[in-house]
Amino acid sequence: MKHMKVGGLMTDGVVSAVPATSFREVAKMLAEHEISGVPVVDEDDHVVGVVSGSDLLARRELTARDLMTSPAVTVHAEETVADAARLMVRRGVERLPVVDVEDRLVGIVTRRDLLSVYLRPDAEIRRRIREDVVTGAVDLPGDAVDVHVLDGVVTLAGRVRRRGQALALVELAERVDGVVAVVDRLSFPEDDRPASPARTPHDITW
Repeated sequence: MKHMKVGGLMTDGVVSAVPATSFREVAKMLAEHEISGVPVVDEDDHVVGVVSGSDLLARRELTARDLMTSPAVTVHAEETVADAARLMVRRGVERLPVVDVEDRLVGIVTRRDLLSVYLRPDAEIRRRIREDVVTGAVDLPGDAVDVHVLDGVVTLAGRVRRRGQALALVELAERVDGVVAVVDRLSFPEDDRPASPARTPHDITW
């Protein structure tokens, strides 16, 4: 099952600064390019920090090194959009510099970019879950699970054979691009979780 990657949403040819870039030059970059922040890179294009518009509110003659937030929160181009969105929320940032396998800057992705994924129509989300998850990944008949989607919230209902199938359905549905949340209403007669090993008196620490 394919998931949209950050590299497919990012803006490349990103505007960046170096640690020695002056306050005035950073402010000019933000104004001229109508952006809210710039990544700061070293001589090898590794991201060492980020300067945002709010960082400039100090209104002092400083360099990017003095103004930037460091270490920078970055994301790899091969990460999924869902993972990038969770990282943004967790770290409270509005943008993420995108880096390659050698951690060099290749682009930038913003909350607005990621939001576009969550505007996917409910019908398209339902189709992806039925084809890619139910019949594709879990290999169940198409009518084995009822998939209902409303405003990105997916409800899975029906009866599957094993608990493992139910867990896989929920986990994989959560990863489908555009899914906001998954409501689990699946039932199963068999619990195929591995049993916990019995403990002997020799295993107990007194």
